[in-house]
Amino acid sequence: MKKISTFIVLVISFTVYSCTNKLNLNPISQVTVNSYWKTPDDVKGYVNGMYARFRMRTNATLFYLGEARSEVIGEGSIQNPAEKRLYFENTLDKITAPDWIGLYTVIHDANLLLKYVPGISYTVEGDKNNVLAQAYAMRAYIYYILVRTWGGVPLVKEPTESYDANTIYRPRNSAEEVFTQIKSDIDKALELFSDNAFRNKRHEWSNPAVNALKGDVYLWTAKRNGGGDKDLQIALTALQEAQKADITLLGNFNDVFDYANKGNKEILFAVNYADLEAESNYNQDLYIRPVDIPQGLDDATKQKLGAGGGNNWITPSETLRKQFNADDLRKDRTFLELYAKDAGGNAKYFTAVVLKYKGFVDAGGRKFLDDVIIYRYADVLLMIAEAKNALKMDPANEINQVRQRAYGVKFEDHRFVSASLQENDDAILKERLLELSFEAKRWWDLVRFNKAFDLVPSLQNRKGKDYLLLFPISESTISLNAKITQNPGY
Repeated sequence: MKKISTFIVLVISFTVYSCTNKLNLNPISQVTVNSYWKTPDDVKGYVNGMYARFRMRTNATLFYLGEARSEVIGEGSIQNPAEKRLYFENTLDKITAPDWIGLYTVIHDANLLLKYVPGISYTVEGDKNNVLAQAYAMRAYIYYILVRTWGGVPLVKEPTESYDANTIYRPRNSAEEVFTQIKSDIDKALELFSDNAFRNKRHEWSNPAVNALKGDVYLWTAKRNGGGDKDLQIALTALQEAQKADITLLGNFNDVFDYANKGNKEILFAVNYADLEAESNYNQDLYIRPVDIPQGLDDATKQKLGAGGGNNWITPSETLRKQFNADDLRKDRTFLELYAKDAGGNAKYFTAVVLKYKGFVDAGGRKFLDDVIIYRYADVLLMIAEAKNALKMDPANEINQVRQRAYGVKFEDHRFVSASLQENDDAILKERLLELSFEAKRWWDLVRFNKAFDLVPSLQNRKGKDYLLLFPISESTISLNAKITQNPGY
């Protein structure tokens, strides 16, 4: 891959392709248009770079923005770093808030591709269109992360390739304007994909993956932005279109997350993690160091746990663990409870670890290099159920497809039967909890269903303070750009 450093400033200054978030107010190097954007091979190198920088945002950022403020995690067996404890205690402020620097680096990558790829000659025009489609899709998805986290953010649709104060210091656009751009980018991506196929082991944006994203976005705007039945119908149509691709529910829930089964047919889009290429994914914060494994574990637990690794800074909460029925086959692949022996030899709960993305063990120890899944078919089915229910249609078929795998031979004891709209919504939201926990979706699910203040313990005594549904904008971000205003309440 060609390494390219481009001088970028957007409410902060940063160097693309660097692994640091340190401020850098001067360009390290400059690769000019005349020397680089010439051939499809140049483009291929930069597409790979875009995905590599996106992967950097999924090894921690995506989880902490999309799930950590929900009810699914609690404090682990060792003291939490303060910045992480603040998420699930919901005590974020402008000093401790995360920033959006890394996410904008990925937007910049997409913007470069969208600017320069149209001027490059391809033997097969469809190959060019596929690249452009991926860039539009990536930009849409990153803005979707941003707008759900902070609300309105600066909309940047062109690469920032030199220092120009009039260009780089941008005010926040409204959330409505951001969603308009997201939807436009999605539509352009879908127009440009030449077929419904998956490529590169489902590690790239594709037509089915973008239809899943479209369904996700329109569900949000239907419920949170007043889009109503019109947006619900668009969401349902897009999700049903995604169903036409080469996807299916795997027969065994465990197989979805098997390290040796990456790119399986349940996956629509996953971020590629490979040994000697990527840093560990976020599950390293949810496992346990060898030195912290309690003594006296029973043999079955020892076998399931295997070698330790990472840090148990955060752990599956009791609130989550107690919601799994004993018949639910997903439980044993979602988390593992560890019980230590007390002075009297009795088993006492110590902590729990997450098993979905536990990686593999080699001579160097445990490596958390499972792919991070962005969309999979069970998620699509449950979004279809959500859209159908909101449109006063029966969601039972889709819910029961997910439950049939989850409960196996005991499925009939757990068959879903449609009831009232609210009861169905509650069932769908819980099914998403059981099926998709620790896949960086729960916080946004709670906000979309308007249940954050009901179900998150740290928010239950703060009903009415709706500003808490957004993150504060970091003080460092505002200090670098006086045009950025703070979110209300912070």
